Amino acid sequence: MNHDKKMNKDRMRIFTGNANPPLAKSIADCLDLPLGEILVSRFSDGEIRVQVGENARGLDVFIIQPTCAPVNENLMELLIMLDAFRRASARRITCVMPYYGYARQDKKVKPREPITARLVANLLEVAGANRILTVDLHAQQIQGFFNLPVDHLYAQPIIGEYLIESGLVHGNCVVVSPDVAGTPRAKALAEMLDVPFAIIAKRRPEPNKVEVMEVVGNVEGKTAIMVDDMVDTGGSLVQGAEALMERGATDVIACCTHPVLSGNAPERILHSPIRQLIVTDTIPIPPDKMNEKITVLSVASLLAEAILRIHNDDSVSVLFERQAELVRRRNS
Repeated sequence: MNHDKKMNKDRMRIFTGNANPPLAKSIADCLDLPLGEILVSRFSDGEIRVQVGENARGLDVFIIQPTCAPVNENLMELLIMLDAFRRASARRITCVMPYYGYARQDKKVKPREPITARLVANLLEVAGANRILTVDLHAQQIQGFFNLPVDHLYAQPIIGEYLIESGLVHGNCVVVSPDVAGTPRAKALAEMLDVPFAIIAKRRPEPNKVEVMEVVGNVEGKTAIMVDDMVDTGGSLVQGAEALMERGATDVIACCTHPVLSGNAPERILHSPIRQLIVTDTIPIPPDKMNEKITVLSVASLLAEAILRIHNDDSVSVLFERQAELVRRRNS
Protein backbone atom coordinates (compact mmCIF):
# COMPACT_ATOMS: atom_id res chain seq x y z
CA MET A 1 0.00 0.00 0.00
CA ASN A 2 1.30 3.47 -0.84
CA HIS A 3 1.38 5.67 2.25
CA ASP A 4 1.07 9.24 1.01
CA LYS A 5 1.43 10.49 4.58
CA LYS A 6 2.90 8.99 7.71
CA MET A 7 0.09 7.34 9.63
CA ASN A 8 -0.18 8.30 13.29
CA LYS A 9 -0.99 4.85 14.65
CA ASP A 10 -1.45 6.18 18.18
CA ARG A 11 -4.58 8.13 17.18
CA MET A 12 -6.31 5.44 15.07
CA ARG A 13 -8.02 2.18 16.03
CA ILE A 14 -9.74 -0.62 14.10
CA PHE A 15 -12.53 -2.47 15.94
CA THR A 16 -14.87 -5.26 14.87
CA GLY A 17 -18.07 -6.89 16.02
CA ASN A 18 -19.03 -10.49 15.24
CA ALA A 19 -20.22 -9.92 11.64
CA ASN A 20 -16.94 -10.45 9.76
CA PRO A 21 -13.85 -10.70 12.02
CA PRO A 22 -11.63 -12.29 9.29
CA LEU A 23 -12.13 -9.26 7.02
CA ALA A 24 -11.45 -6.88 9.93
CA LYS A 25 -8.23 -8.78 10.73
CA SER A 26 -7.15 -8.59 7.07
CA ILE A 27 -7.81 -4.83 7.01
CA ALA A 28 -5.84 -4.34 10.24
CA ASP A 29 -2.98 -6.43 8.81
CA CYS A 30 -2.91 -4.25 5.68
CA LEU A 31 -2.55 -1.21 7.94
CA ASP A 32 0.00 -2.97 10.17
CA LEU A 33 -2.26 -2.39 13.18
CA PRO A 34 -3.64 -4.74 15.84
CA LEU A 35 -7.41 -4.96 16.22
CA GLY A 36 -8.69 -2.81 19.06
CA GLU A 37 -9.76 -4.44 22.31
CA ILE A 38 -13.52 -4.81 22.55
CA LEU A 39 -15.88 -7.40 24.00
CA VAL A 40 -19.09 -8.00 22.05
CA SER A 41 -20.99 -10.79 23.77
CA ARG A 42 -24.48 -11.63 25.06
CA PHE A 43 -26.24 -11.44 28.39
CA SER A 44 -28.08 -14.58 29.46
CA ASP A 45 -31.34 -13.35 27.89
CA GLY A 46 -29.68 -12.68 24.51
CA GLU A 47 -29.22 -8.91 24.88
CA ILE A 48 -25.98 -7.63 23.38
CA ARG A 49 -23.23 -6.62 25.76
CA VAL A 50 -20.42 -4.33 24.57
CA GLN A 51 -17.36 -3.33 26.59
CA VAL A 52 -14.53 -1.33 25.00
CA GLY A 53 -11.30 -2.66 26.51
CA GLU A 54 -9.05 0.37 25.96
CA ASN A 55 -9.09 4.15 26.15
CA ALA A 56 -10.87 5.62 23.11
CA ARG A 57 -10.85 9.31 24.06
CA GLY A 58 -9.80 11.48 21.13
CA LEU A 59 -9.20 8.53 18.80
CA ASP A 60 -10.15 8.11 15.14
CA VAL A 61 -12.25 4.94 15.44
CA PHE A 62 -13.18 2.63 12.56
CA ILE A 63 -15.77 -0.10 13.24
CA ILE A 64 -15.76 -2.95 10.70
CA GLN A 65 -19.28 -4.42 10.70
CA PRO A 66 -21.27 -5.46 7.62
CA THR A 67 -24.96 -5.83 8.46
CA CYS A 68 -25.25 -9.29 6.92
CA ALA A 69 -27.05 -12.35 8.32
CA PRO A 70 -28.04 -12.52 11.08
CA VAL A 71 -28.81 -8.95 10.06
CA ASN A 72 -30.74 -7.85 13.16
CA GLU A 73 -28.02 -9.13 15.50
CA ASN A 74 -25.23 -7.50 13.51
CA LEU A 75 -27.09 -4.21 13.14
CA MET A 76 -27.78 -4.03 16.88
CA GLU A 77 -24.14 -4.85 17.63
CA LEU A 78 -23.10 -1.95 15.40
CA LEU A 79 -25.54 0.50 17.00
CA ILE A 80 -24.46 -0.46 20.51
CA MET A 81 -20.76 -0.23 19.59
CA LEU A 82 -21.41 3.25 18.16
CA ASP A 83 -23.07 4.31 21.40
CA ALA A 84 -20.15 2.91 23.43
CA PHE A 85 -17.55 4.86 21.46
CA ARG A 86 -19.62 8.05 21.43
CA ARG A 87 -19.86 7.88 25.23
CA ALA A 88 -16.14 7.07 25.39
CA SER A 89 -15.42 10.44 23.69
CA ALA A 90 -13.91 9.12 20.45
CA ARG A 91 -12.89 12.02 18.19
CA ARG A 92 -14.52 10.52 15.10
CA ILE A 93 -16.39 7.25 14.53
CA THR A 94 -16.51 5.77 11.02
CA CYS A 95 -18.85 2.86 10.31
CA VAL A 96 -17.11 0.59 7.82
CA MET A 97 -20.06 -1.35 6.41
CA PRO A 98 -18.76 -3.44 3.48
CA TYR A 99 -22.35 -4.67 3.08
CA TYR A 100 -25.22 -2.32 3.92
CA GLY A 101 -28.21 -4.44 4.96
CA TYR A 102 -31.88 -3.45 4.70
CA ALA A 103 -30.97 -1.66 1.45
CA ARG A 104 -33.47 -3.37 -0.85
CA GLN A 105 -36.39 -1.27 0.38
CA ASP A 106 -34.95 2.06 -0.71
CA LYS A 107 -38.22 3.54 -1.98
CA LYS A 108 -41.97 3.03 -1.70
CA VAL A 109 -43.16 0.87 -4.57
CA LYS A 110 -46.52 -0.07 -3.05
CA PRO A 111 -48.73 1.62 -0.44
CA ARG A 112 -47.92 1.13 3.26
CA GLU A 113 -44.32 0.03 2.68
CA PRO A 114 -41.37 1.19 4.80
CA ILE A 115 -38.14 2.67 3.47
CA THR A 116 -35.77 0.57 5.55
CA ALA A 117 -32.60 1.91 3.93
CA ARG A 118 -33.47 5.37 5.28
CA LEU A 119 -34.51 3.97 8.67
CA VAL A 120 -31.10 2.30 9.12
CA ALA A 121 -29.36 5.54 8.10
CA ASN A 122 -31.31 7.40 10.80
CA LEU A 123 -30.41 4.78 13.41
CA LEU A 124 -26.70 4.96 12.59
CA GLU A 125 -26.68 8.76 12.83
CA VAL A 126 -28.57 8.83 16.14
CA ALA A 127 -26.27 6.14 17.59
CA GLY A 128 -23.21 8.31 16.96
CA ALA A 129 -21.73 7.60 13.51
CA ASN A 130 -19.75 10.49 12.02
CA ARG A 131 -18.99 8.89 8.68
CA ILE A 132 -19.96 5.83 6.59
CA LEU A 133 -17.63 3.75 4.43
CA THR A 134 -19.36 1.13 2.31
CA VAL A 135 -18.98 -1.00 -0.83
CA ASP A 136 -21.45 -1.32 -3.73
CA LEU A 137 -24.70 -0.02 -2.26
CA HIS A 138 -27.82 -1.66 -3.64
CA ALA A 139 -28.97 1.75 -4.88
CA GLN A 140 -26.93 4.93 -5.34
CA GLN A 141 -29.60 7.15 -3.78
CA ILE A 142 -29.01 5.57 -0.35
CA GLN A 143 -26.04 7.92 0.00
CA GLY A 144 -28.55 10.77 0.11
CA PHE A 145 -30.37 9.24 3.09
CA PHE A 146 -27.49 10.32 5.34
CA ASN A 147 -26.78 13.78 6.72
CA LEU A 148 -23.13 12.84 7.13
CA PRO A 149 -20.30 11.95 4.70
CA VAL A 150 -20.63 8.62 2.84
CA ASP A 151 -17.64 7.13 1.03
CA HIS A 152 -19.01 4.67 -1.52
CA LEU A 153 -16.40 2.27 -2.92
CA TYR A 154 -16.76 -0.11 -5.84
CA ALA A 155 -15.52 -3.70 -6.05
CA GLN A 156 -15.74 -3.80 -9.86
CA PRO A 157 -12.07 -2.88 -10.42
CA ILE A 158 -11.04 -5.81 -8.18
CA ILE A 159 -13.38 -8.15 -10.07
CA GLY A 160 -12.32 -6.72 -13.44
CA GLU A 161 -8.64 -7.20 -12.61
CA TYR A 162 -9.29 -10.82 -11.62
CA LEU A 163 -11.23 -11.48 -14.84
CA ILE A 164 -8.34 -10.15 -16.90
CA GLU A 165 -5.57 -11.90 -14.96
CA SER A 166 -7.48 -15.22 -15.08
CA GLY A 167 -7.84 -15.03 -18.85
CA LEU A 168 -11.64 -14.94 -18.63
CA VAL A 169 -11.85 -11.75 -20.70
CA HIS A 170 -11.29 -12.13 -24.44
CA GLY A 171 -12.52 -10.65 -27.68
CA ASN A 172 -15.75 -12.63 -27.64
CA CYS A 173 -17.22 -11.55 -24.28
CA VAL A 174 -20.32 -9.60 -23.32
CA VAL A 175 -21.15 -8.13 -19.91
CA VAL A 176 -24.77 -8.76 -18.96
CA SER A 177 -26.97 -6.98 -16.41
CA PRO A 178 -29.51 -9.40 -14.88
CA ASP A 179 -32.09 -6.58 -14.77
CA VAL A 180 -32.74 -3.09 -16.12
CA ALA A 181 -31.88 -1.43 -12.78
CA GLY A 182 -28.35 -2.83 -12.93
CA THR A 183 -27.61 -1.36 -16.37
CA PRO A 184 -25.19 1.36 -15.10
CA ARG A 185 -23.21 -1.31 -13.21
CA ALA A 186 -22.95 -3.54 -16.29
CA LYS A 187 -22.10 -0.60 -18.55
CA ALA A 188 -19.29 0.49 -16.21
CA LEU A 189 -17.74 -3.00 -16.15
CA ALA A 190 -18.15 -3.36 -19.92
CA GLU A 191 -16.30 -0.07 -20.47
CA MET A 192 -13.59 -1.18 -18.04
CA LEU A 193 -13.12 -4.47 -19.90
CA ASP A 194 -13.67 -2.89 -23.33
CA VAL A 195 -16.45 -5.32 -24.32
CA PRO A 196 -20.15 -4.81 -25.27
CA PHE A 197 -22.99 -5.23 -22.77
CA ALA A 198 -26.51 -6.65 -22.79
CA ILE A 199 -29.53 -6.48 -20.47
CA ILE A 200 -31.99 -9.11 -19.25
CA ALA A 201 -35.47 -7.65 -18.97
CA LYS A 202 -37.43 -9.36 -16.19
CA ARG A 203 -40.22 -8.83 -13.72
CA ARG A 204 -40.63 -9.81 -10.08
CA PRO A 205 -44.17 -11.05 -9.33
CA GLU A 206 -43.12 -11.18 -5.64
CA PRO A 207 -39.86 -10.81 -3.65
CA ASN A 208 -37.18 -13.40 -4.52
CA LYS A 209 -39.24 -14.61 -7.52
CA VAL A 210 -38.08 -13.71 -11.01
CA GLU A 211 -39.47 -14.15 -14.52
CA VAL A 212 -37.13 -13.53 -17.45
CA MET A 213 -38.89 -11.74 -20.28
CA GLU A 214 -36.25 -10.94 -22.91
CA VAL A 215 -32.51 -10.44 -23.46
CA VAL A 216 -31.65 -7.09 -25.02
CA GLY A 217 -28.35 -7.34 -26.89
CA ASN A 218 -26.35 -9.95 -28.77
CA VAL A 219 -25.08 -12.87 -26.67
CA GLU A 220 -24.97 -15.60 -29.32
CA GLY A 221 -21.63 -17.41 -29.44
CA LYS A 222 -20.24 -15.26 -26.62
CA THR A 223 -19.00 -15.73 -23.05
CA ALA A 224 -21.55 -13.87 -20.92
CA ILE A 225 -20.24 -12.13 -17.78
CA MET A 226 -23.25 -11.41 -15.55
CA VAL A 227 -22.70 -8.69 -12.97
CA ASP A 228 -24.85 -7.73 -9.96
CA ASP A 229 -24.37 -6.13 -6.54
CA MET A 230 -25.47 -9.22 -4.60
CA VAL A 231 -26.48 -12.86 -4.94
CA ASP A 232 -29.24 -13.78 -2.48
CA THR A 233 -31.33 -16.84 -3.38
CA GLY A 234 -29.50 -17.21 -6.69
CA GLY A 235 -32.80 -17.35 -8.58
CA SER A 236 -32.14 -14.22 -10.63
CA LEU A 237 -28.65 -15.33 -11.66
CA VAL A 238 -29.61 -18.93 -12.45
CA GLN A 239 -32.66 -17.98 -14.51
CA GLY A 240 -30.61 -15.32 -16.26
CA ALA A 241 -27.87 -17.84 -17.05
CA GLU A 242 -30.43 -20.30 -18.43
CA ALA A 243 -31.95 -17.58 -20.63
CA LEU A 244 -28.51 -16.61 -21.93
CA MET A 245 -27.63 -20.22 -22.80
CA GLU A 246 -30.99 -20.63 -24.56
CA ARG A 247 -30.13 -17.59 -26.67
CA GLY A 248 -26.79 -19.01 -27.78
CA ALA A 249 -24.25 -17.93 -25.15
CA THR A 250 -21.37 -20.43 -24.96
CA ASP A 251 -20.47 -19.81 -21.32
CA VAL A 252 -21.76 -17.86 -18.30
CA ILE A 253 -19.66 -16.34 -15.51
CA ALA A 254 -21.39 -14.49 -12.66
CA CYS A 255 -19.82 -11.65 -10.65
CA CYS A 256 -21.49 -10.35 -7.47
CA THR A 257 -19.93 -8.21 -4.77
CA HIS A 258 -22.01 -9.45 -1.82
CA PRO A 259 -22.47 -13.24 -1.36
CA VAL A 260 -25.69 -13.25 0.69
CA LEU A 261 -26.35 -16.84 -0.50
CA SER A 262 -29.47 -17.50 1.56
CA GLY A 263 -31.20 -20.87 1.69
CA ASN A 264 -30.07 -23.37 -0.92
CA ALA A 265 -28.51 -20.73 -3.19
CA PRO A 266 -25.05 -22.39 -3.32
CA GLU A 267 -26.58 -25.72 -4.37
CA ARG A 268 -28.78 -23.99 -6.95
CA ILE A 269 -25.73 -22.28 -8.46
CA LEU A 270 -23.71 -25.51 -8.35
CA HIS A 271 -26.30 -27.24 -10.56
CA SER A 272 -26.81 -24.28 -12.91
CA PRO A 273 -25.18 -23.34 -16.25
CA ILE A 274 -23.01 -20.79 -14.36
CA ARG A 275 -19.37 -21.92 -14.74
CA GLN A 276 -17.98 -19.67 -12.01
CA LEU A 277 -19.40 -17.32 -9.38
CA ILE A 278 -16.96 -14.56 -8.43
CA VAL A 279 -17.74 -12.76 -5.15
CA THR A 280 -15.88 -10.74 -2.51
CA ASP A 281 -15.43 -11.15 1.24
CA THR A 282 -17.70 -8.23 2.22
CA ILE A 283 -19.86 -11.01 3.71
CA PRO A 284 -18.26 -14.16 5.19
CA ILE A 285 -19.31 -17.41 3.52
CA PRO A 286 -19.75 -20.33 5.96
CA PRO A 287 -17.72 -23.44 5.00
CA ASP A 288 -20.90 -25.44 4.38
CA LYS A 289 -21.96 -22.91 1.69
CA MET A 290 -18.69 -22.93 -0.24
CA ASN A 291 -18.35 -25.05 -3.38
CA GLU A 292 -15.96 -25.39 -6.32
CA LYS A 293 -17.82 -22.82 -8.45
CA ILE A 294 -17.38 -19.98 -5.93
CA THR A 295 -14.27 -17.77 -6.05
CA VAL A 296 -13.82 -15.21 -3.24
CA LEU A 297 -11.77 -12.03 -3.79
CA SER A 298 -10.76 -9.79 -0.91
CA VAL A 299 -11.72 -6.13 -0.51
CA ALA A 300 -9.41 -5.77 2.53
CA SER A 301 -6.69 -3.75 0.79
CA LEU A 302 -9.29 -1.48 -0.86
CA LEU A 303 -10.96 -0.75 2.49
CA ALA A 304 -7.62 -0.41 4.27
CA GLU A 305 -6.40 2.26 1.88
CA ALA A 306 -9.74 4.08 2.08
CA ILE A 307 -9.51 4.00 5.90
CA LEU A 308 -5.97 5.40 5.73
CA ARG A 309 -7.08 8.15 3.37
CA ILE A 310 -10.01 9.08 5.62
CA HIS A 311 -7.68 9.15 8.63
CA ASN A 312 -5.22 11.41 6.77
CA ASP A 313 -8.02 13.61 5.32
CA ASP A 314 -7.03 12.62 1.78
CA SER A 315 -9.33 12.11 -1.20
CA VAL A 316 -11.03 8.70 -1.28
CA SER A 317 -12.48 9.05 -4.80
CA VAL A 318 -8.95 9.13 -6.23
CA LEU A 319 -8.56 5.58 -4.95
CA PHE A 320 -11.12 3.84 -7.15
CA GLU A 321 -10.46 6.10 -10.12
CA ARG A 322 -6.86 4.91 -9.98
CA GLN A 323 -7.97 1.27 -9.67
CA ALA A 324 -10.25 1.49 -12.70
CA GLU A 325 -7.45 3.05 -14.71
CA LEU A 326 -5.14 0.19 -13.68
CA VAL A 327 -7.66 -2.38 -14.97
CA ARG A 328 -8.04 -0.48 -18.24
CA ARG A 329 -4.25 -0.39 -18.74
CA ARG A 330 -3.94 -4.13 -18.09
CA ASN A 331 -6.73 -4.78 -20.58
CA SER A 332 -5.08 -2.70 -23.31
